[in-house]
Amino acid sequence: MNEPIASDPARRTGDRGGVIAVTTDSDCLFCKIVAGDVPSEKVRDSERTYTFRDINPQAPTHVLVIPKDHHPDVGSLAASDPGLLGEVVRECAAVAADEKLDAGHRVVFNTGAGAGQTVFHVHAHVLGGRPMTWPPG
Repeated sequence: MNEPIASDPARRTGDRGGVIAVTTDSDCLFCKIVAGDVPSEKVRDSERTYTFRDINPQAPTHVLVIPKDHHPDVGSLAASDPGLLGEVVRECAAVAADEKLDAGHRVVFNTGAGAGQTVFHVHAHVLGGRPMTWPPG
């Protein structure tokens, strides 16, 4: 299921002991978006992350930040590449600044179907542009 694609320079995202490697899941919607096989409305694109607008927005600003490398959830990303998790969070902050979410925003990682995760490629939701209530959901 996970396929190394290090031979494609356009898709290289991480250095693993001197060998640049990326893993992707051929059935994963977000891996297909990163590959350019499924269209998205790009917001930002860095070496190891990709950011795009949610197709079913839950707020005036609803953007998804994903690592280009496939990880099923935030826990697995934190365990295998904490630096990349930091990059995802920094991209969330950059999105909030770019989108002028000065009044506040929310960053959400859903983990597991019971929490509402529907695409099992870790992604952070950046939501803003309206008052957020507590508790969420």
